Amino acid sequence: MMHRPRNLAVVSLIAGGVLLSAVALARAAVVITGTVGPSGKYLVTGAPIVGASPAVLKFAFQNLTAGTNLSLCAGSDADFTAGNCSTILATSGGPGFAFITIMNSLSLSGKVLFVKRNVGALPAKFSLAVE
Repeated sequence: MMHRPRNLAVVSLIAGGVLLSAVALARAAVVITGTVGPSGKYLVTGAPIVGASPAVLKFAFQNLTAGTNLSLCAGSDADFTAGNCSTILATSGGPGFAFITIMNSLSLSGKVLFVKRNVGALPAKFSLAVE
């Protein structure tokens, strides 16, 4: 009889750990750092976003290079190729400013994400966190 409460405690501890791991994984952000080079644009997603059900996406975007201004954009492959930012998700004010955007994933379905340089000619480093 003494083993049953101890086994129950072990099972509860394991179940709690699995639950905490799932919560931590759900809250984990993907962080991308990149540099917008001579082309003036940087493709963030390798394929268009596919969203079949609504979900909240949070983007934290920051330009890390002084003397430049960047935009986080969503659009078609043709928009990226042309450097046309059809949907602006965030713009940068320069180093030290981070901006957050909260979106429904369905509004981005079928689009690619990319960063476009608006001002400056220097290679511009940026950071993007997606949760």
